[in-house]
Amino acid sequence: MTQGAGQGPEVERTATLRDFRVPAYVNEAGPYAPGAHSADTAPPADEGYPAPGAGYSDAYTPTQRDLPVIHPGDPLQTGPDPAAVPAPQTATGPGPLYVVGDVHGYLDELVAALQEQGLIDAAGQWCAGTARLWFLGDFTDRGPDGVGVIDLVMRLSAEAAAAGGYCKALMGNHELLLLGAKRFGDTPVNSGAGTATFQAAWLLNGGQKADMDRLQDHHLQWMARLDAVEEVDGYLLVHSDTTAYLDYGSSIEEVNDTVRETLTRNDADEVWDLFRKFTKRFSFRDEGGADAVRSLLDTYGGTRIVHGHSPIPYLLGEVGSEDGDESAGPVVEGPHVYADGLAIAMDGGVTMAGKLLVRQLPLDG
Repeated sequence: MTQGAGQGPEVERTATLRDFRVPAYVNEAGPYAPGAHSADTAPPADEGYPAPGAGYSDAYTPTQRDLPVIHPGDPLQTGPDPAAVPAPQTATGPGPLYVVGDVHGYLDELVAALQEQGLIDAAGQWCAGTARLWFLGDFTDRGPDGVGVIDLVMRLSAEAAAAGGYCKALMGNHELLLLGAKRFGDTPVNSGAGTATFQAAWLLNGGQKADMDRLQDHHLQWMARLDAVEEVDGYLLVHSDTTAYLDYGSSIEEVNDTVRETLTRNDADEVWDLFRKFTKRFSFRDEGGADAVRSLLDTYGGTRIVHGHSPIPYLLGEVGSEDGDESAGPVVEGPHVYADGLAIAMDGGVTMAGKLLVRQLPLDG
């Protein structure tokens, strides 16, 4: 399948997507059913989405799926990694640092990856003592059990703290999307490309009815209080590979405060703009990418940036093949280090039969 033209399957139905035009290249039925592995369908470049080598225009608005489809048969999964041995822990000082890429509701895969790294035991309980664990956001949508993922992260946060370590999480664009869908539903927002709604965008980007039905106030409060940016051991942790964080403050504290204040004001257009900016991607991928990373590091601190959001196959430019050979799919073996070694990508593409990455920092090799 050739992906460069930005074309996708025919539309099967669009009636459920209200308040904005659903383009003919969107296939809304099927791929995000529980257990399915699929990514998004890319709109043409003239819709404000970046062609390879291009960045997002100011007109960009996430009212379509923003990544092309990788078919379930594409060989992204390479099998389990060699058994990881957690670093020795001492009675004093912080324990080893781990990061987790996008989970998107794949609870079973998350449990298996945490067990493989020695962070939880066979019963799913924290067993890593003083280890430190950071989730990079996007807990829900597309996969079968997003609320189950949130419940696990919240429980592990308490268990890790009791053991002298910690389990913390960042705000992803899908947390903003789910919050918006719950709070604002079909309330029209000015998307920058016409009128849109959070509910329609949530459905279009993998929203699961089972998650919405099970959401409780404590889940919503937890998501709304997540930080957007943190710096740990010289690593600047963010969800999205974008410089849009610079729009919200000149320090980590200012960015996090601004994001929380925006959500507290509960203005649909303000929250939509926040979601739109957090959905931008690929700022570090092409020419000038290292400079974009440096702009964040110079402002917020750290020597390398770690992010999720953009699946590694797209960062590598290995999605599909020019000759249409769908058997020559990309292979995800682990985190992707790029932008002159300044950026580490952690989204292994679990939504497209790839890997859910959990890795200790610094990376081996």
